[in-house]
Amino acid sequence: MSPHQSLEAKYEQCPVIKTLEEIGSRWRMTVIHVLREGDLRFNELKRATGANSQTLSRVLDDLQELGYVEREVEDGSPIAVYYSLTRKGEELLPAFDDIYEWGEKWMSADGGAES
Repeated sequence: MSPHQSLEAKYEQCPVIKTLEEIGSRWRMTVIHVLREGDLRFNELKRATGANSQTLSRVLDDLQELGYVEREVEDGSPIAVYYSLTRKGEELLPAFDDIYEWGEKWMSADGGAES
């Protein structure tokens, strides 16, 4: 086995890479991050994320299918639809906290230059 093949095999099943492949899009990560606020309606998510309706709808469908987000419909007039994180989605939040801290350090206004 060549060194390159062993690296390929190692990273083919790498949890970091697999996770980023599943949730690594800008919109998926943004929706998960915003839903840390709790149950939100579609239009609240739309305003908070800046996504257009078509994109947000597709992302929410994807995240529901992958088990990160759940959709709850409340009867009434008008019918209210809320989105929230599942346990799987909530367990990602500490990773988002770490990314936030890293961003504060390295993505600052001064370009992240450290002395």
